[in-house]
Order: sequence, then structure tokens, then C-alpha cells
Amino acid sequence: MKKVLKPILVGLLVTFVVIQFIARPEKISEPVNENDIISVLEIEGPIATMLKSACYDCHSDQPRYPWYASVAPVSWKIGEHIEEGRDELNFSKWATYSAKRRDHKLEEMVEEVEEGKMPQPNYVRMHSEAKLTDEQVASLKTWVTAERAKIAPELAEAMN
Repeated sequence: MKKVLKPILVGLLVTFVVIQFIARPEKISEPVNENDIISVLEIEGPIATMLKSACYDCHSDQPRYPWYASVAPVSWKIGEHIEEGRDELNFSKWATYSAKRRDHKLEEMVEEVEEGKMPQPNYVRMHSEAKLTDEQVASLKTWVTAERAKIAPELAEAMN
């Protein structure tokens, strides 16, 4: 048994080392810009903290990469996850979104959080600070309702 196990383990180790040299996704982390939701909407306090801790790693251009984000094949999965998250919603590009899209994204944000889909459970397992309490979810919902009310006149004007 040991004669078979040793070559398998050596093969796995060699494979692990070799894949470290395969191209990894580029780690993109840009400074906060004038289009960022926190800057544009002048968000402060608990809502800003919540967005940064629970959303920004996947939905902004300012992710915090953990140490294991440099180790393949985990780095590939993290890169793919961040790319998909940014494609769906990128808080760093908030000001570039139309009123209709901003309104829709705010509505989706509450739905996803209330349904427990966001932040994603596998993300929360590795980032306990991203776990939202019932109080935080209620605060988010209140904030989103207020922001959507601010967008409503812009939407009405666009429809005329």
C-alpha cells in the first residue's frame, strides 16, 4: 500500500507546485474613485461599514485579498467569483449606472440579503465580519427604501 501511496502523493505535490506557475487572475484593487457608491451618496457610519465588510470584496474595485488568494487553484475560483460579482454589481461604478439600473440594483440588494443569498454563505464562512445581523438587514432595508425614494423623481422624469 505504501509503495502505491508514495508516488501518488509525490505526483499530487508536483502537480500542486506546477499549477502555481500557471497564469492567475490579475488582482485588481484600485483606489476609491468619484463613481463609488459611498462617495457619490456620501454614505457614512454603519451602512458604509456594512457595505465594505459584506459586499466590497466581490462587488467593487477595492477587494481585500486574503493570503490564500495567491494559491492556485483557489486563486482561480476567487478571481472568477470577483469577476462575476463585479459584472452583476460594481459599487465602484455606481455613478455610471442609469437611474433605472440603480433603482433595480437597490431593490435586488434587499431581496438577495433577505433571502440569505448575499453575502454568499461560503464567503461568510471565511469572513465572519460579513455575516449580517437581523438589525443590519433592517437598517439596510430602511436605507435602500430612502435611496430608492431619492431616485424616484429621476425615474419619473426619464419616463416622460
